[in-house]
Amino acid sequence: MKELYFPYPYVVSALDKHYGVKAKPLTGKTRDTGKDSKRKKKERKSKTKIKKLKGKGGGKKLSILIATFWDYPHTGGLSNYITTLREGLRALGHKVDIIAPNHFSQIKAEKIREVVVPELKNFFKERYGTYTGKIIQSCRLLYIYEQMMQTVKLEKYDILHAQDLFTANILGRFNEDLGKPLLFTPHGMFTFSRVKFNRIERGSEEEVYYKEIERKAIEYATHMVILSDSFRDPLSLLGAKSANLTTVNTGIDFKSITRSNTRGKIVISCIARLGPRKGHSDLLNALARINGVINGVEVLIVGDGEMRESLEAQVQSLRLSNVHFLGKRDDVPSILSKTDIFVLPTINDNLPISIIEAMHSGAAILTTNCGGITEIIHHNETGIIVEPGNVNQLASQLKNLIGNEALRTKLGNNAYQYAKSHLTREAMVDRIEEIYQDLLASGGE
Repeated sequence: MKELYFPYPYVVSALDKHYGVKAKPLTGKTRDTGKDSKRKKKERKSKTKIKKLKGKGGGKKLSILIATFWDYPHTGGLSNYITTLREGLRALGHKVDIIAPNHFSQIKAEKIREVVVPELKNFFKERYGTYTGKIIQSCRLLYIYEQMMQTVKLEKYDILHAQDLFTANILGRFNEDLGKPLLFTPHGMFTFSRVKFNRIERGSEEEVYYKEIERKAIEYATHMVILSDSFRDPLSLLGAKSANLTTVNTGIDFKSITRSNTRGKIVISCIARLGPRKGHSDLLNALARINGVINGVEVLIVGDGEMRESLEAQVQSLRLSNVHFLGKRDDVPSILSKTDIFVLPTINDNLPISIIEAMHSGAAILTTNCGGITEIIHHNETGIIVEPGNVNQLASQLKNLIGNEALRTKLGNNAYQYAKSHLTREAMVDRIEEIYQDLLASGGE
């Protein structure tokens, strides 16, 4: 496998424009092989002829690599998605490996870090007269993961499936020589979300850097599997073509449960990381506004995160004695079996697995018009939708659901039926496996 160089040439070109640096040759550990690799890729595709294969487990048994830039396993929706995809593909007879940075020697990673960080700082300092910590950190993590990935025999896989923009860049560079079908599943619009929540300053070098990484991930991908149609417009702005996008809603393997609320109270649960974008503060403010009707209500906040202390203080300030913080739990199905109303007042999201779990449980769902949520939660049919950040709407609909058992039952039953028909592991995996087989059959085109 050829040696690869850092920083990425296309990233350097984007930053050159941002800083107003005239293009100059890249020296040391950088070089651009883009034009030659594109020519080779076209030659490979013209020579590739593979017989049409059948999807849904009826075709060739494949060797598949699922790769992520984040540690695996970990708590969260991405890790759950990867596990579900792996187990579903294995059930169809395919061989599936998962690779993540924490699967490699951390001692070796630290040795590489000690060498590469000073070199990266020198490169950016000499070229632009400055550098930012976020870009240095990202380049360092990319470099280390790519170096580790070089020890993997990628040629043995039929399919490469990246679960984030960073891994798509790494695999894309290797794939210039390999010519494998490379799929990319974004689990969020990375740059857009960070700019929106002020984690990246608009117009900054960080925005330029991450947007170029995101754009290149799209360019490298043979095909993109997206979690909801809400991804289509922002991805198209970064260069994605509609023909290369297939929407496959997340499915889960949720065991059937028996609803068993024996508490004698209406139970409201909110299951999500305690972070700023999940809207917990809005939920507490909404509860305070309907304090007169929640005497017979118990509110369970499940999850942990950086906002726990401030949210607990908010509960005290609002005198919400019926709100309980349960922290991280491994018995979510049991909690959902006792839940009458599931609330996720998120202000920025894609297609949360917690909503899909709640649909499978048969709870009535109250959530917001974010990302792809409205593709599965249809207002007054499979749940109730309010605008993100609108505490008045949230309070009004909470009051309505608390006082209307028939509505809760209808919404819960409809959500359950929809989930069992459309949001199962089998439905998701069958569709993704069909995409794999079709790409191989068409020679990756």
